[in-house]
Amino acid sequence: MDYKKPAEVIALMIQSGTDKGRLNTTDLFVRGTLSGMLLGIGTTLAVTGSTQTGVPIIGALLFPICFVVVVLMGLELVTGSFALLPAAYFHKTLPMPVLLRNLAIVYGANLFGALVYAFLFWASVTSFGQTHASPLIPAIIKIAEAKTIGYGQLGSAGIATAFTKGILCNWMVTMGVVLALTSSSVIGKILAAWIPVFMFFAQGFEHAVVNMFVIPEGILLGAPVSIADWWLYNQIPVTVGNIVGALLFTAAALYITYGRKRQPAALVVADTNAPETVIPEPHMA
Repeated sequence: MDYKKPAEVIALMIQSGTDKGRLNTTDLFVRGTLSGMLLGIGTTLAVTGSTQTGVPIIGALLFPICFVVVVLMGLELVTGSFALLPAAYFHKTLPMPVLLRNLAIVYGANLFGALVYAFLFWASVTSFGQTHASPLIPAIIKIAEAKTIGYGQLGSAGIATAFTKGILCNWMVTMGVVLALTSSSVIGKILAAWIPVFMFFAQGFEHAVVNMFVIPEGILLGAPVSIADWWLYNQIPVTVGNIVGALLFTAAALYITYGRKRQPAALVVADTNAPETVIPEPHMA
């Protein structure tokens, strides 16, 4: 009975994007760092499940746990912000300089958090480089190679493939963010967010923040991948693809069909980070 209709959900998107624009640098960096670490631990959980069972779909079922934690705790994940902040910008409640500042800080924080967890996981799985007996090590190396030199061997077609997989991935990830707004109950949010994230992971699409962890981790574990390979064949095209997928298929598409009508000034809706909030009136950014 706590289901919210699409128009209410888009109003929440606008409010969430507006609220994110008001966060200070410290909040953005701390919350972004935690998100980067959580997506890293979700990735190793997924690899663990797939490796132990020999059934890849198990990893896809497990991975959304980390995303659910990020959503429920109101942390900052840049791939979700690629949809929420543009929705607020379209509604003229968030200026472009603020949008760009937010995305830059959160992207950097997600990267920092992912790298911190990459080191911690390397230390734990190799006992600080003393052993390489874990079956997770060759699995992660294989993933890192496929995501970089695997695309590189295909030349421009490989880069275009990474870009396309980035679009499809973040369409689903941002739908996870949006669907979590359809419910005010914890179980409702968990189930709604879980479904599209499972869909992207099961099909091997490309997520920029996941790759901030898994490719450096592969390098630490011995994958023959350079920093240039990481950024040229994966991180840059995937990031751009994530932006396009979130911007076109979630932020713009949903705003056009549900958000262009002016929201009533007195509309009060539940926000993920506060007991209640009022949808702002649009103004010139």
